[in-house]
Amino acid sequence: MSSASAIKGIRQVRRKKSSLSEVKIVVLGAPGVGKSALTVRFLTKRYIGEYDHQSDSRYKHEILVDGDPVIFEICDTCTKSTVDLPSLDVLGWADGLVLVYSITDRASFTYLKQILNHIQDIRGPQGKEKEVPIVILGNKGDMVHLRQVSSEEGEILSKDYDCNFCEVAAADQVNEVAEAFHELCREVSAVRRKNKTSLLDRVLGTKNGNRVYHRGKSDSSLSKY
Repeated sequence: MSSASAIKGIRQVRRKKSSLSEVKIVVLGAPGVGKSALTVRFLTKRYIGEYDHQSDSRYKHEILVDGDPVIFEICDTCTKSTVDLPSLDVLGWADGLVLVYSITDRASFTYLKQILNHIQDIRGPQGKEKEVPIVILGNKGDMVHLRQVSSEEGEILSKDYDCNFCEVAAADQVNEVAEAFHELCREVSAVRRKNKTSLLDRVLGTKNGNRVYHRGKSDSSLSKY
């Protein structure tokens, strides 16, 4: 291989690495709903039923989404009680949010409503804070005999707050859990594209999709041939 080919190959590798998308996700929910189990199931495809975290856990992992590599940085929060609400720092850090409750625990569903109201209050009536996609996951879907929260209630909540919803079971579902995270990643990408387009429109002075052209003094002074 020639030196020129080697340099070209190195540049391609560097360009590929630098173009990797990075998505920061925060997993929120009441204690014991399976936040860590869902996170580890998604990242490693393994299921671990018991966790004894004393603080938030951070994970960083590269995963393919629709054939493209994405670096997921996930903050698995350690909620001590349902009185605690996520801090501004945690919410500001996130590109996307995974809100988890257990279908066997109504209190965890009620807590999720508190979190959603808290997020809505932070954003304000005009949605001044950055747009952060949310997915609601009703975990422990394999324990329907202990169900306290119906699927319909989860769907209604998601519609009220304009976010996605699905019921999953971290204990025995791999693809369904992965798809929930993948779809959140797609939504984050869509928001970024929208924001990039909006910024470009402002820079170019476009309005309603049409460029607004302002004639300057130099226009009339151009030489005519």
